[in-house]
Amino acid sequence: MNRWIRFKQLWQLISALFLEIIREPGVLFWGILFPILMSLGLGLAFTKKADVIRKVAIINISERSQAGSENSIVAGFLKTRCEKNVSLEKDSWHWKFIIKDEKLGNSVFLFYNMKWDEAVKLLKRGTINVLLLGKNDSIEYHFDPMNPDAQLTYLKLSNIVGKGEMQPVQSNSEIKPLTVTGTRYIDFLVPGLISMGVMMSSMWGISYGIIEKRSKKLLRRLVATPMKKSHFLIALITVRITMNFIESLVLFIFALFAFKMTIQGNISALILMFLAGNIAFAGIAVLVSSHTSNTEVGNGLINFVVFPMMVLSGIFFSYQNFPDWSLSVIKNLPLTMLTDGIRSIFNEGAGYHEVIVPILILTATGTLFFAFGLKIFKWH
Repeated sequence: MNRWIRFKQLWQLISALFLEIIREPGVLFWGILFPILMSLGLGLAFTKKADVIRKVAIINISERSQAGSENSIVAGFLKTRCEKNVSLEKDSWHWKFIIKDEKLGNSVFLFYNMKWDEAVKLLKRGTINVLLLGKNDSIEYHFDPMNPDAQLTYLKLSNIVGKGEMQPVQSNSEIKPLTVTGTRYIDFLVPGLISMGVMMSSMWGISYGIIEKRSKKLLRRLVATPMKKSHFLIALITVRITMNFIESLVLFIFALFAFKMTIQGNISALILMFLAGNIAFAGIAVLVSSHTSNTEVGNGLINFVVFPMMVLSGIFFSYQNFPDWSLSVIKNLPLTMLTDGIRSIFNEGAGYHEVIVPILILTATGTLFFAFGLKIFKWH
């Protein structure tokens, strides 16, 4: 009988907390609509754009006291190979040259005639990435060698600018664009957004919710009730996992119809991976919020956990870009394990054998953090 009463109390507590969350209009936007808008914007930007526009500054040679500018290689190329902008307006391009490629997409070069100081200013702002200075019989390229986009622009320009004629690359190789399922940026992005949503929702929904209730003396009132603190925390976690599941499902359905995204791996393994990630971050959230009643301190603690993983764990770009010495640490972060696991199931056809280790690690992590947080938890 006592067990039935406790279960009924827990269920009523879950229902009350769930109603408290869904009554907030912000939940619909930040939890459901915002991830969809982010995936739509980034998905269209990186999968639908065929032409790549590259802006290049042509330095006005007369401003640098160089003679013979009209007879230079650059001047000849601009005159014979480029389209001139007849209706020149402020801040608009002066010449345009297009490298057409049906397989990889067109490369559009927009050339701007300007002074050196003005070009350097735009280079610092990121508007342009290459400065082109032409002399009678030579060309000078000025760009940041650490900028990969500037390097690519230089390689393409150096291949086409030469005495006003095209200089094609002599090669017997054939380019075949890779169109394997799971190689698009949207396929990389959506699993990352799902993982980040689990972390952000757990940390802010659980941690900040508890801290805010404690600061408003609401938790103090619950001490007078026959409710166990474990029931309160379990109910809070259950509601948050349910919300995370709904938000992730809506995001995937949108990606399914908008970008024809598919799950190539084991769906049941994906569900277990998702639950393990929720357990891990729910346990961390309980520990972070178990003692403090100051919302400013809580805000700092949550950001201390959230922001490093959001940057390092490969949500928007691969963490392989970081130095090799840091990869062993990054790969063992909870968000990285969750993201890699979900991404491998989505795009690589992974099953239980590939993700069982991160599932066990995340579940154990969440359980240990929850147990320790429950032990030091205080109502006021």
